[in-house]
Amino acid sequence: MLKIAHHPIYQHPLPKGHRFPMEKYDLLPHQLLHEGTCEKENFFEPNLADDQYIYNTHEANYVRSLYELSIERRAARKIGFPLSEALVKRERIITDGTLKACEFAIDHGVAMNIAGGTHHAYTNRGEAFCMLNDQAIGATYLLSKKSIKKILIVDLDVHQGNGTAEIFQGNSKVFTFSMHGKNNYPFKKEKSDLDIALKDNCGDDEYLTILKETLPKLINQQKPDFIFYLSGVDILASDKLGRLGCSIKGCKERDELVLGLVNQLEIPVEISMGGGYSPDIKSIIESHANTFRTVQDICF
Repeated sequence: MLKIAHHPIYQHPLPKGHRFPMEKYDLLPHQLLHEGTCEKENFFEPNLADDQYIYNTHEANYVRSLYELSIERRAARKIGFPLSEALVKRERIITDGTLKACEFAIDHGVAMNIAGGTHHAYTNRGEAFCMLNDQAIGATYLLSKKSIKKILIVDLDVHQGNGTAEIFQGNSKVFTFSMHGKNNYPFKKEKSDLDIALKDNCGDDEYLTILKETLPKLINQQKPDFIFYLSGVDILASDKLGRLGCSIKGCKERDELVLGLVNQLEIPVEISMGGGYSPDIKSIIESHANTFRTVQDICF
């Protein structure tokens, strides 16, 4: 059975007019239940992540400053959310959702987190709506606790996974692959193990051709024991913070390509949702829902 991390705290209150579509964390599970893609039994509520796993990935001074809400004002502004105890608690619960999803993925082949994909969180700082890097923490956890020797992170959010790249710089056990918009945030990119920077308005055909040519070879070369998939839907042409030209159909075909390959090779995968900022919330929900539909169709 597919297991999905979700918690009411995921939908955190933000100031009116904030550009982050926080309501998607409430609308998406309702949509999946309404249409029958998922049942209540598919969902589980995470708790606070064990601090030891967070400290194994992030610098202690940074984590403490987060917990104590003592981050310097300029650094806090880069995060993009008003800092509060509830916000930090939310981040810790999202992280636990990914950690538990890792366990479920090992047992069932795939598991998902309705939130997460916080790939802009560095070892020692947060930025761009990211404070704790859930998939990086998950990767570090698996390498320390399980018989996992090699991990591949497939980051297909429109923005480069700069924090993830920095965290695993020089770590041969984790291969970071980011396919993102060339001219988009972050404007100063980090160096992933493999970066593919796409030109503005890159559409479905070009996007899918590049991914189809890259991912099978990459998996064959790296032979990972576990894969993290960041399935951001900000590759859509309609996205306010993206610059690519993909359609909802193309975004779904991307998911089908990734999950079909992973399922065929029987490599466990944890999926975190990542970004999506289209003006019409229905486009965001439909595109995210397609990822869940694809998992159910291909993997179960």
